[in-house]
Amino acid sequence: MVGMRDKRGKIVAKFTENRIRISVRNLVEFLLRSGDIDNRRRGKKEAEAMAAGARIHRKIQGRMGGGYEAEVSLKADYEVEELVISLEGRADGIFVRDGVPVVDEIKGVYWDIWALEGPLPVHRAQAMCYACMALDGGRFDQRKEPAFVGIQLTYCHLESEEIRRFEEQLTPEEIRRYVAHLLEEYAAWGMFLYHHREQRNASIRELSFPFPYRPGQRELAVSAYRAMEQKRKLFIQAPTGIGKTMSVLFPAVMAVGEGLGDKIFYLTAKTITRTVAEEAMEILRGKGLRASSITLTAKEKLCPMTGEGRRPECNPEACSYAKGHFDRVNEAVFDYIHLEEKAGRESILSWCERYQVCPHEFSLDLSDWLDVVICDYNYVFDPNVQLKRYFADGAEGEYLFLVDEAHNLVERAREMYSAEIYKEDFLKARAFVKPYSQKLARRLSSCNKMLLEMKRESDGTLVRDSVDAFALALTGAYGEMEAFLEEFRVLDGNEDFGDFYLAVRHFLNMYERLNESYCIYTEPVNEQSFMLRLYCVSPADNLSACLSKGNSAVFFSATFLPIRYYKELLCGNEEEYAVYAPSPFDPSKRLLAAAMDVSSRYRRRNRREYEKVLDYILAAVSGKKGNYLVYFPSYSYMEAVYETALARKRPDSTEFLVQSPRMTEADREEFLAQFAREREKSLAAFCVMGGIFSEGIDLQGEQLIGVLVVGTGLPGICTEREILKNWYEKQGKDGFSYAYRYPGMNKVLQAAGRVIRTDSDEGIILLLDDRFLSGEYRRLFPREWADCHVINYEKLPSLLGDFWSNGRK
Repeated sequence: MVGMRDKRGKIVAKFTENRIRISVRNLVEFLLRSGDIDNRRRGKKEAEAMAAGARIHRKIQGRMGGGYEAEVSLKADYEVEELVISLEGRADGIFVRDGVPVVDEIKGVYWDIWALEGPLPVHRAQAMCYACMALDGGRFDQRKEPAFVGIQLTYCHLESEEIRRFEEQLTPEEIRRYVAHLLEEYAAWGMFLYHHREQRNASIRELSFPFPYRPGQRELAVSAYRAMEQKRKLFIQAPTGIGKTMSVLFPAVMAVGEGLGDKIFYLTAKTITRTVAEEAMEILRGKGLRASSITLTAKEKLCPMTGEGRRPECNPEACSYAKGHFDRVNEAVFDYIHLEEKAGRESILSWCERYQVCPHEFSLDLSDWLDVVICDYNYVFDPNVQLKRYFADGAEGEYLFLVDEAHNLVERAREMYSAEIYKEDFLKARAFVKPYSQKLARRLSSCNKMLLEMKRESDGTLVRDSVDAFALALTGAYGEMEAFLEEFRVLDGNEDFGDFYLAVRHFLNMYERLNESYCIYTEPVNEQSFMLRLYCVSPADNLSACLSKGNSAVFFSATFLPIRYYKELLCGNEEEYAVYAPSPFDPSKRLLAAAMDVSSRYRRRNRREYEKVLDYILAAVSGKKGNYLVYFPSYSYMEAVYETALARKRPDSTEFLVQSPRMTEADREEFLAQFAREREKSLAAFCVMGGIFSEGIDLQGEQLIGVLVVGTGLPGICTEREILKNWYEKQGKDGFSYAYRYPGMNKVLQAAGRVIRTDSDEGIILLLDDRFLSGEYRRLFPREWADCHVINYEKLPSLLGDFWSNGRK
């Protein structure tokens, strides 16, 4: 089953074999959408119109008398080419006037009804469809078809309750001809999808795994397929190099062919992993797969009107692509899906330049028609960014979720579902709005006063049981902000007030989610800043709510240890399936050792310890000339060791490369380019554990022959780490492990995973901290690390000599 969507992102139609079920409203809004994109229109009026519209419907219907039949359910099937289109809907009213049956369509609106020259085409089309369905369903006189049928469009202003009606009489033939034209236009879309599905599924039946299976890879693919077949979640711990992407993407494609899902969402945390998914799709297409895919790009990176720090302005005055976008977008999408099988940033920009449509909105519409959506986590999970067309309240579909590098999702999700508000922002906003709205200024002052009282209650961080009173006051302020923004357009171009408005909205949305998985606290950020934060300790409930919109989810990572920790935080159910895949690489090509005479504990961070760490680094790079990555627990520790190296008198046999804070994309590329250069000395590249060079980089062969990890990767002590620790201890669990040890060990495993990437790679991994020898850490080692050597500095040269001389290149 597949779905089409309308301008609002609602499901337009559901397809089962050659039958399409579609509501009348969705049919006409999809085919007749027109006009501009304009984000200056606020969502509150639309929400109010829906609520007030239902009330005014009932009021008008009640005034129409006893012969007025309200809320008439209608259904009818129409054969168009090879399709059967099942129309469904509910007419607001049917009555008889002067012997002529009339279909009434009621619309509650806020705009000037007397400015209308006639009914809006989309509303007239809706009434015409209901009239046709009433004719074909025998809702009128069963004995004789009427000579004429009336349609009436009733517009009611929701504030003044003024009513204006447009009436029209047509013959049954005219009505049927009009609706037939709509269905023929719609059938062109349906026929594309019908034939595409037939071709796609036929190609899947002939598809085989594109490579010889590596050890453990077939078991991964089978497990992934079974999870999809049983509509379960699956957690996969598999080392780099086993082919995780293809191991989950291939069974997902096969599951689509068997009707176990219809759309695949491949979710990633970083751009590089999106590229890997794109390449995997190309490999499958090269083997005959006829499946389409799109990679979604953030609006800021896709908008042709941005640049020099400008944000996208999605309105017809600021953007030519927004003006008339809905007049052109259907044609642009229809042409694209008939000519292309994949969509990425460059092809989307080129197409949108040709058709003059918004690239961001076009890409979202395009995704409805394609089989695989490759995108960031945000598009599924982030409440401010998620694709409402797929994941809004009440929406669901036949979706298969593949979550790559899923260890990253824990902290990402915590941040998505947390919210904070700053006292000083209320003062800035009050000063901004005061010349325009005294009422809003008073509301903001009230909120500021409540925050000031909280600030006076404590000199430091304070965990709070409730902020209900503040949330009530903030809700009142937010309502006034909405009214203010409708009346005054001073928001346009004022980014500070716009950001404040969004922060308030997000805070209130997260307040509605508060449960035992949250912690509320206040904290002075500095002398001028005071923060109230809703901190999401466990994002499992929120993530599960998103995943429940689809059929199945596969989480996979090279560093999913301990697996129960990730099960608990990502889905809340430790009974979900899990698979551990062994490394496919020859263990003799990798040397792993942990040092017993060095530590990065805070109390031992002194010059003597820095000297010992440097001794290990120089000994390691002297074992064999080549490139080495050295990961440190912090910038300050890294700089201390680097300064120690510069001060030491030594043979100039090693080059040093040091990561700097706030590196640009060009800086990063230049840093990595150093590993591809020929050199006469060893290279020791200093990086921060958990930073931009800890994962997502692929240095194969001679580009990297060693990794040294200094410390256990423990996060720094801070308010939220301590909140995590205390929260889990109250749950009867090891709070230190949940807050510090597990996240730290994940960074260690990610760093160590940089060195062996392919079958031919050889290299060393040195763990420089005596804590790695304790049971708490050894239990977190992957199974492949059972051969870890325990060494001191004196033993290292001989161990390295034996390893590199044992037939190594």
